[in-house]
Amino acid sequence: MTHTAPRPSSSRLVLERTMASPEPPTWAGAVWVGAVDVHEVPVDDLPITLADAAGHGSARLLVREGTSPRGFVDLPVVDGTVAAAALRAAVDTLPAAEHPPVPVRLPSTSVVLCTRDRADQLADALRSVLAVDHPDLEVVVVDNAPSDDATRRLVTAPGTDPRVRYVLEPVPGLSSARNAGVRAARGEVVAFTDDDVVVDRGWLRAVASGFARGEDVVCVSGLVASGELRTAAQRWFDERVTWSRNLTPRVFRLTAPPQDRPLFPFSVGDYGTGANFAMRRDAVLALGGFDEALGVGTVTGGGEDIDMFARVVLGGSALVVEPSALVWHRHRAEVAALRTQAVGYGTGLGAWLTKTALRPRTLGMAVVRAPRALRHLLAGPVTTEVAGGPAVTTPAPAAGDAAFDREVAAVRGTELRAVVRGVARYARSRRTVRARTAAARRSA
Repeated sequence: MTHTAPRPSSSRLVLERTMASPEPPTWAGAVWVGAVDVHEVPVDDLPITLADAAGHGSARLLVREGTSPRGFVDLPVVDGTVAAAALRAAVDTLPAAEHPPVPVRLPSTSVVLCTRDRADQLADALRSVLAVDHPDLEVVVVDNAPSDDATRRLVTAPGTDPRVRYVLEPVPGLSSARNAGVRAARGEVVAFTDDDVVVDRGWLRAVASGFARGEDVVCVSGLVASGELRTAAQRWFDERVTWSRNLTPRVFRLTAPPQDRPLFPFSVGDYGTGANFAMRRDAVLALGGFDEALGVGTVTGGGEDIDMFARVVLGGSALVVEPSALVWHRHRAEVAALRTQAVGYGTGLGAWLTKTALRPRTLGMAVVRAPRALRHLLAGPVTTEVAGGPAVTTPAPAAGDAAFDREVAAVRGTELRAVVRGVARYARSRRTVRARTAAARRSA
């Protein structure tokens, strides 16, 4: 058994939530979400208080040892507390921490935070980024094709931290926004995150640890943990994605194919997600930036992140998954929003698969793996395994509501139909990009 260092028993432990919720939970299965360091776990039996726990029947805690995650534990909540003995017993079942290497130096870093018409969520994300422990940091907020000036007013208000810069990108699409952020960035490393996250204070130091795992590392992704499980829709989504529980550090190289990933290098579900990754700026530029035919805000609806991850590996560089680089993500709270998201995931996947098929080298590699990929796609939701990530073993809890069960069951069909639509939409989006590029050249 793994025993933790004792915490002084003279004070009662109080844990804070990872994300503040806009409204209290009304779902009976609501889960309180937080984190605890093994060195804080008390040796006495005083109950551990959970701040703002009203309406939550259970708690999920990410157990960390310093910055290194050891695993998640689920505990019952009684009168806003969890039992110290139950936490100790749960912690003792977790594997030992895998500590990341200590970087020789911290590279200058630009955080690119792309947003569109969500200034209320952006404010929380921006505050968390500015609280990150890093000595050489700037934040580039890219306002993508906004319908109002709320984001500009937020970012340029008097008294705003001088490390924050505002960039307007009028061309809609997340790839266009990310490319604009990369062009504006001054840092050696560009870290990308979303406006619906809260980043850990040690996020960028852990990113630097990922780059320290090899001289050929040009991309590092991190853990994107569920920051709120207030609704049945959020819990349903959480159980179906792999990137919310990627706790094992990994280095992916084309020269050393992982034996446990038969779909590699197309096992993009293992690589991470666009809400939490970083790249060397010169590597992004060398790859030609993000494909502007892909991404939220275009007709393809997504796929720009998995495309970049695959291009990094296929190009001969290393991609590192560094779970210590932690951000907390707020999932869509309603099934209607999940359905919209599923359309984006499915269409983006179909578009990316089309792009892969249009290139002779990747087509040949994909054909060999196609039978396995098809079985994976038909066996589970697109959100769980884009192309072969580790299976989720914990089933989603039943909502106890037949209407809800029917609604979420329909999401899977929506995803699969969207994959098919992505084929035509990639071609359409490519024509749009080519026309825009030609027009820009004529006006130059």
